[in-house]
Amino acid sequence: EFCSSPADIMLLEIFLVLGTAIIYFFFSKKKEETLPFKEGWWGRGQKPDTAEDTSIRPFKVETTEEELSDLFRRLDQARFTEPLENSCFHYGTNSVHLRKVVSYWKNQFNWKKQVEVLNKYPQFKTKIQGIDIHFVHVKPPRLPEGQSAKPLLMVHGWPGSFYEFYKIIPLLTDPESHGLSDEHIFEVICPSIPGYGFSEAPHKKDFNSVSAASVFYELMLRLGFNEFYAQGGDWGWLICTNLAQIAPSHMRGLHLNLASVTNMGVTHLLSILLGRYLPGLFGFQDEDVRRMFPFLKKGLYRILSESGYAHIQATKPDTVGCGLNDSPVGLAAYILEKFSSWTDVEFQNLEDGGLERKFNLDDLLTNIMIYWVSGCMVSSMRFYKENMQKGIGTQKHEKLTVQVPTGIASFPNEILHTPQAWARKKYTNIVSFHFMPRGGHFAALEEPELLAKDILQFVGKVEKEQLWKKK
Repeated sequence: EFCSSPADIMLLEIFLVLGTAIIYFFFSKKKEETLPFKEGWWGRGQKPDTAEDTSIRPFKVETTEEELSDLFRRLDQARFTEPLENSCFHYGTNSVHLRKVVSYWKNQFNWKKQVEVLNKYPQFKTKIQGIDIHFVHVKPPRLPEGQSAKPLLMVHGWPGSFYEFYKIIPLLTDPESHGLSDEHIFEVICPSIPGYGFSEAPHKKDFNSVSAASVFYELMLRLGFNEFYAQGGDWGWLICTNLAQIAPSHMRGLHLNLASVTNMGVTHLLSILLGRYLPGLFGFQDEDVRRMFPFLKKGLYRILSESGYAHIQATKPDTVGCGLNDSPVGLAAYILEKFSSWTDVEFQNLEDGGLERKFNLDDLLTNIMIYWVSGCMVSSMRFYKENMQKGIGTQKHEKLTVQVPTGIASFPNEILHTPQAWARKKYTNIVSFHFMPRGGHFAALEEPELLAKDILQFVGKVEKEQLWKKK
């Protein structure tokens, strides 16, 4: 009878592990692949045989008196539930504070004035893949002799909108007037993601981040930009990342204020377990350790306590969407909660959710009104289902790296911190990674100057060394 000793079994196990590791190493070598452009048609019904109308039409935000009186009637008839004593924002938006917001909305907020603010930048619509795409397009007011503007695509996320960029646009198109270096001046293009704001919602299933990236790539080419920069956070991070994978030779540089890594390897898991004790081994800096650990509290528990909305939206968006699209107060409660906890998770300890510490009510309500008047809440939530229904880590774009020169601005109050050591596995050409001194998830709206400076220095590096030519 064959009887193997524990030492034999251990040796066998070691050989098996080593063998598996070697096979994995050889077969998982990433080829420099691009992501296929997604040719879709998202209009109603059958795709027509006629060629698409590629004209670019001016657009202005307009609201009718009927829409406004309907809104005020709904605000007047809102039903509130009394919050638990001393619950602050721990259970979500506190309705004592929500009443104050609604009172301001009804009595002081001037939507007509905000419409003028929205219309101060030129806006357009154009049909791409069967749906109307809305975008803001701002050219520099002046250019120094011999200088040309660099095209910059900026993409928002949920529950934000193109309006998030209104404070940063002047810093990028006219940096000198705002005390910034005018070595690089931008021409800024801010589209609304299809299904968000004033972009038409897809009428068919499966419109995901790769679809959005393909549509925006077509938009940039239609505007005559063969080479451009792209910037994003939230969904903008993923859409711009996908765009860098689809058209690496057309993208000069990619700047992100959120860089999440969805494909976690063995080293990632080990770094979560041991990174606190052996940071150097995993390439962690002191600031990484401070932001990530203890991982149970700052990683796992935070994801669980802050991601309920994503689970709902990735599974049954239309159900809860019914209520939000029907009630402006419900819509405001749902969106404001994100502007509180994603700006600073500690704001949950305040009865007003800290909402006016970093934003003003006019800006918050303008963003909410974009969702309300366009009726886009349900279609914006569906984007989660389209991106997540096949499972995280299963799609081709998640397995591909990004070779385009990348700059990352890492804000301290982002819900989840991604260390540079992790980001580098996905973005193989990181030319600038900065720990920002303050700020959270809605960086462009909350800290426009910090973000603008980081974009300017990143582009400066790329241009000086002509990094895109070395891709």
